[in-house]
Amino acid sequence: MKITVDPSGQGDFVTVQSAIDSIPEQSDCLVIIEIKKGVYPEKINIPSSKPAIRMIGAGPEETILTYSDNAHTLDEDGQPLGTFRSGSFYICADDFSAEQLTIRNDSGPGTGQAVAAFIDADRVSFRYVKLEGDQDTLYVSGGRHYFAECYIEGDVDFIFGPATAVFDRCTIHCKRSGGYLTAANTPEEAEFGYVFIDCKISGAPGVENVYLGRPWRAYANVVFIRSEMDGSVHPQGWHNWNQPDREETSRYAEFGSRGPGAAPSLRVAWSRQLTEAEAKRFTIEQVLSGQDRWFPLYSPGTFNRTKG
Repeated sequence: MKITVDPSGQGDFVTVQSAIDSIPEQSDCLVIIEIKKGVYPEKINIPSSKPAIRMIGAGPEETILTYSDNAHTLDEDGQPLGTFRSGSFYICADDFSAEQLTIRNDSGPGTGQAVAAFIDADRVSFRYVKLEGDQDTLYVSGGRHYFAECYIEGDVDFIFGPATAVFDRCTIHCKRSGGYLTAANTPEEAEFGYVFIDCKISGAPGVENVYLGRPWRAYANVVFIRSEMDGSVHPQGWHNWNQPDREETSRYAEFGSRGPGAAPSLRVAWSRQLTEAEAKRFTIEQVLSGQDRWFPLYSPGTFNRTKG
């Protein structure tokens, strides 16, 4: 099943949400939503009853899904939305995938928590997607998530949540000095949290002292494998969120970091530099496969299937 969204009126629908709403609940077939060039100012929600949706845009610079709520925006009852209702795009259905588009929260800097993408689903994949915002850009809640060749920007805690997620050949870009890339709250029993593989870590001009992460909860688990880090990265690498007890439980590690921001000898003592043997376990398959042996769409070896 294929649906086309075109703001000019030449498709099946002119808004993304109306296309989603048209899909029968608990459909047992893949639904492809092709989103034509345009800026779509919508607060989008994919409910859990509509799994197996694949969105294909016209390119990250051409198809832009955006909204501007933040934690302080008032709802219809005059109450602040808070972080978790501030999102521009909610993905609550399993087996979702997206490519060639931008998801943005354009509330702007200094407006507080403002989520662009809120993901509470399993087996979610992205390729060539830009995720743009400031504080709390990307919330990865439940499930397993895979990001291939994506661009993710923000300033404070802009990748956060308890999910298991692989970021493969992505650019992670910080817009503010003293910022934090990640704020994981990985469950204690989870073997993996966030794994960055062959990524590029960058800062805006003049940005410095950016931390790779700080533990939102005690057992935060974040690993960088063979990632290039520019000079915006703080030599210490990691921050304890002013809670020294979390130094005993947080699971922060690197292997093969390179560039001006890679400073193994200067990293905090409570982080780890992995050996080559230890790093070998951090593969896409090992981190994400699970009991159902999930092999994410867009991972190496599946690119020829991305057009459905």
